[in-house]
Amino acid sequence: MSERGMQELALLLLTALADAPRHGYAVAQEVKAITDGRVVPRTGALYGALDRLLAEGLIQVEREEVVGGRARRIFALAPAGRERLEAEAERLAATAREVRRRLGSGGAAALT
Repeated sequence: MSERGMQELALLLLTALADAPRHGYAVAQEVKAITDGRVVPRTGALYGALDRLLAEGLIQVEREEVVGGRARRIFALAPAGRERLEAEAERLAATAREVRRRLGSGGAAALT
């Protein structure tokens, strides 16, 4: 794949939406769970990234609702987002296979 790898936050947001639609706060909590607390998106970064993914057509707004007087958008993975996430997973798996292969051979490249 000639396309460069996806930024970690974008990858995590798409992953968080892969199994179910979620509102922003729930997406952030899912990212936290996926990463065992290593990544906790700040509000500005979260919504900025969600807006970029919307503009790219990788996610979509499934519905909007008002909760406690505040508007809330429910995001879902778009078909293009599912395809991109699958391609990114394969790219990462190929990289991990190469890492394991090299580590299995002693991890040191021959010096010539």
